[in-house]
Amino acid sequence: MIQSLLSAPLLMHDPHQRLGIHKVADGWEISLFRPGAKELWIQWRGKRVSLEPSDREGIFVFRTKEHPSFNDYKVFHSSGLLAEDPYAFPPSFGELDQYLFSHGVHYQLYEVMGGRITTHCGIKGARFTVWAPSAMAVSIVGDFNHWDGRVNPLRSLGYSGIWEIFIPGLTAGMRYKFEIHTQNGGRLIKSDPYALAFEVRPKTASVLYEDNFIFTDEEWMEKRKASTYNQPINIYEVHLGSWRKGLCYREAAHALGSYCLEMGYTHVQLLPILEHPLDESWGYQIIGYFAPTSRFGSPEDFKYFVNHLHSIGIGLFLDWVPGHFPSDGHALSRFDGTALYEHEDPRQGWHPHWDTYIFNFGRVEVRNFLMVSALFWLKEMHIDGLRVDAVASMLYLDYGRKHGEWIPNIYGGNENLEAIEFLKHLNSIVHEKVPGVVMIAEESSAFPGITHPLRYGGLGFDYKWNMGWMNDTLRYFSKDGIYRKYHQGDLTFSLIYAFSERFVLVLSHDEVVHGKNSLMGRFPGDYWQQFANARLFIGYMMTHPGKKLIFQGAEIGQWKEWNCKGEVEWFLTTFPSHDGLKTFVREINHLYLKEPALWQLDDSYQGFEWVDFSDHDNSVLAFLRKAENGRTVLVVHNFSPSYFPSYSLPLKNVASWRPLLISDDERFGGSGKGGKVVSSSPTHLAIELPPLATSIFEIS
Repeated sequence: MIQSLLSAPLLMHDPHQRLGIHKVADGWEISLFRPGAKELWIQWRGKRVSLEPSDREGIFVFRTKEHPSFNDYKVFHSSGLLAEDPYAFPPSFGELDQYLFSHGVHYQLYEVMGGRITTHCGIKGARFTVWAPSAMAVSIVGDFNHWDGRVNPLRSLGYSGIWEIFIPGLTAGMRYKFEIHTQNGGRLIKSDPYALAFEVRPKTASVLYEDNFIFTDEEWMEKRKASTYNQPINIYEVHLGSWRKGLCYREAAHALGSYCLEMGYTHVQLLPILEHPLDESWGYQIIGYFAPTSRFGSPEDFKYFVNHLHSIGIGLFLDWVPGHFPSDGHALSRFDGTALYEHEDPRQGWHPHWDTYIFNFGRVEVRNFLMVSALFWLKEMHIDGLRVDAVASMLYLDYGRKHGEWIPNIYGGNENLEAIEFLKHLNSIVHEKVPGVVMIAEESSAFPGITHPLRYGGLGFDYKWNMGWMNDTLRYFSKDGIYRKYHQGDLTFSLIYAFSERFVLVLSHDEVVHGKNSLMGRFPGDYWQQFANARLFIGYMMTHPGKKLIFQGAEIGQWKEWNCKGEVEWFLTTFPSHDGLKTFVREINHLYLKEPALWQLDDSYQGFEWVDFSDHDNSVLAFLRKAENGRTVLVVHNFSPSYFPSYSLPLKNVASWRPLLISDDERFGGSGKGGKVVSSSPTHLAIELPPLATSIFEIS
């Protein structure tokens, strides 16, 4: 049972003023606090000596004429550990640390906050620091003190709101939490916001972690400093718990890495693996912003995962959630008894869509917390980029709210000015401190300049998810072929704005859950047409300007919606149609990687040219993709189930041509039609056009 520090009020604010080493009138006094003890000993210069009870309950003293140092004696912790006295040490969190934190610019904050194994004054142990400015008292509870909140009170460092203690002798693997006494007499037991590791759910204690892993990815880290804008990016989005059941980080490193190499993906993007208490949240309700989830292993195991992917040439992006956090009582919510990380007013501090708290971006300490979380993953864990979740919910004060449920900004508008400034600051510092990493915004509105440079008034992201393309394309593909001619604008509209931002085309997890159906389940027609549509959809995505992302299972034609408790239906690849789809995805992925025309000028009209976008009646689109050296690829999509033995395209002076990939090929499960140029003239090129298919040619 956790017992309260309130039984010793003199120790609540600055226990170091009473405990440890102090000068008295006739020499020096060493004071220890052991509530409930009848006798107490210390090891004084190698010998065990007893202490005398003080006139204050629980205080024991040892007196000496000589000036002692912390090296002269050791104390017996309540767990039996013999180590130096925590209250004989100066603060381990310095004045500069406090100053930088209070101004929101401490970019190494993750090194000095939270529970950390460290060496202080030449002694190894654990430092505990926590931000709780409104707390009446704070203590550390854990395995080392029988979870007794009276034993190890922290000292307040004053204006910064930081509380601190260094406890010698503690080692990695020990569990701990903070006991926080509130101004209204309450007592909270909180996990460490800066913890590097946690117990496996449903347990919630933080765990001391000592980093012994040595990365060997120096070549990759140097290479990644180059810009990604003129590089192919083909992302495989993965929920680690349901890609293949039962894999730990180290096993997943090899299985997933090999699969991505085989399939032609350049990056893995993990749904949030930051520590979270509830599986069903998919990781989007985070309690540990500095800890990989313990579900799949230790932080060292996760580093192995990252290191191995880099060793075989695969990058890793993480989903990162700075917009909101869960209301679990042991975590960030009302951390010191007040709205510390969130807004007090629910019109600003509560998210009605997700029943979560919203970070208070107006507090510099909160911004600093989130800033260094991003830097931690990118610098210390070698992550190559962050997909920033729900950016639209951060940008708008009225997001998901009705009239009267939100508070306008100082100008009367609905823009969250503080969140906007945070995102600008975040992107500027990330790109300064970790050059070459990628910041991707999941942003569903028309907010301007998401990927524009800060100097031009933009937010400074590298890429933005193209949610409009995804919605328009899925809506189009859900229609039967005979009706598609009335909706061709759903496909061509994206090319009006395709170069206004740097986009990632996405077919994400959000599109195959909550009754939306699987990708295969959305396609009309018979069994053959559904698979043809799947190949056509992926062909359209892979040839359209923009980087690419596809969620696990779509590449094999999974029929069921994604279930975070299940796994990808790998058995489906034993059936020819599913295996054919997988083969097509693999081949078009590798074509994408080796064909610069498909990615080199993704963010410029110089890399794209319409051949024909007006053939609504036949539901055909044709365009050119171009590389910097002038190499040109012709792409023709037939979105109808009709076969055209000779389809004429207005292409001038085509001297040579070569088919690169036809999605209707028999080895993919197609009819085997297409891939032929029937005739050519100075003004036209006629090709055999298969039904529901993508045809890709090299031309010159």
